[in-house]
Amino acid sequence: MDHVNLAEAKAHLSDLVARAEAGEAIQISRRGKPVVQLSTIARARKPITLDALRAVTDTLPRSSAPADDVVRAMRDEARY
Repeated sequence: MDHVNLAEAKAHLSDLVARAEAGEAIQISRRGKPVVQLSTIARARKPITLDALRAVTDTLPRSSAPADDVVRAMRDEARY
C-alpha cells in the first residue's frame, strides 16, 4: 500500500485515482496520520445467459470469408 500526504494527493489526484482503479490501495495522510484510503469499488457483474448471448450473436452478419478478412473490411469501411 502506498502512502501520500494530502498536498501530494491534491496535486496528483487523477494519477492516484487511476492507480486505485488499477487495484492499488493508497492511503492519504494529514500531518503524518492516515485519514483516507483510496481503493476500487467492487462492482457487481451481471451474469450473461446463454439465450442473451445467442440473441446478440444471431444478429451478427454471417460470412464465408475468414475472420481476418471480415475485420479488415470493417476497419477499412470505417476509414471512409
